Amino acid sequence: MNTFASKILTAKVEITMGLFDKIRGEFIDIIEWLDDSRNTLVWRFPRYQNEIKNGAKLIVRPGQVAIFVSEGKLADIFEAGTHDLTTSNLPILSTLKGWKYGFNSPFKAEVYFVNKRPVLDLKWGTPNPVMLRDPEFGPIRVRAFGTYVLKAVDPRALLTEIVGTNAEVSTDEVTELIRSIIIEALSDMLGSSQIAALDFASNYRRLAGELREKVQERIDDEYGLELPQLMIVNISLPEEVEKALDVGTKMKVIGDLGRFQQYQMGEAMTAAAANPAGGGAAEGLGLGIGLAMANRMAPMGAPATAAAGPAISLPATMWHIAHQGQTLGPFSSQQMVDAIARSELKGDTMIWTAGMAAWQPAREVSQWAMYFQSPPPPPPAAPSVAPPAPPAS
Repeated sequence: MNTFASKILTAKVEITMGLFDKIRGEFIDIIEWLDDSRNTLVWRFPRYQNEIKNGAKLIVRPGQVAIFVSEGKLADIFEAGTHDLTTSNLPILSTLKGWKYGFNSPFKAEVYFVNKRPVLDLKWGTPNPVMLRDPEFGPIRVRAFGTYVLKAVDPRALLTEIVGTNAEVSTDEVTELIRSIIIEALSDMLGSSQIAALDFASNYRRLAGELREKVQERIDDEYGLELPQLMIVNISLPEEVEKALDVGTKMKVIGDLGRFQQYQMGEAMTAAAANPAGGGAAEGLGLGIGLAMANRMAPMGAPATAAAGPAISLPATMWHIAHQGQTLGPFSSQQMVDAIARSELKGDTMIWTAGMAAWQPAREVSQWAMYFQSPPPPPPAAPSVAPPAPPAS
């Protein structure tokens, strides 16, 4: 064979091999999904313009389901295992394609893989407070959050209602929908439960079970999903309500309102003593605390010193005291009397109460003037009287 003929033969072989390679590249022999993420629910096999060869192998791994779709219509479903794609195991697709006697040529179809493994540790929470009518506190706002587990149980419903024509669907695209359904069901459930807010913590397990059932009724029928587990981690009250509860708890621990007020005064005195540089403000605080403490401490010890001046009926008027540019009070009339008795309130101390046009010295206010009057001078000496004369003998 001459050189020219040899070159022609070599060229023919190369063309033939290239043609076979091209044809082989247009056919798909193996269809599988190597899932390296737990956050993908649905994945479409990237067939593009290639065709699936008769007898191609379909590999479905544990926790996966493969669904064939032809021209927008759901066809055959394959569970875990290795499958040879022939007419015998593609009955629905054969009917859609019109293969009455089998097929011997490549075909086109979309293949979707659905992840049926549970997706763990998904979060839910209330973006805005839920309004409730509590039997103890009245109208209140509560927030709640927790976790849940999501699983695909009906691949057909999932493809029809959520996937559509998407090539891939992640859990992020579904969790927003699930969270909305959870919050809606939570609002209805808490509103009808009539459980007091203080009893939520002891009912988390029961409430979580009821909430999971309500959500499951919705997503199972409509979206082919399941919530194997749903937990309520916390249901919290607004911060201001929690602070009020803390104060109420302190009052109950201490015993009664009077002792609680004394406890608060003691804390204030400790804070004032810890700030020796407080100047006039600290002195004013001390005067105010002294006025308040006098009336509170009397029942616990010896009776308070009697007030200077006559005993009078004191009207229920609240008074304010000016001390180094600051206003102290209000103080009751009895507290004012006690302060006068201890010389903490003097005649030149400026005081004011509702109805007065301006601040006035205490000695110039009619109600208190008598407490600052000068004491009367000593009485005059008694005249000397001569002793009686002795009787005559």
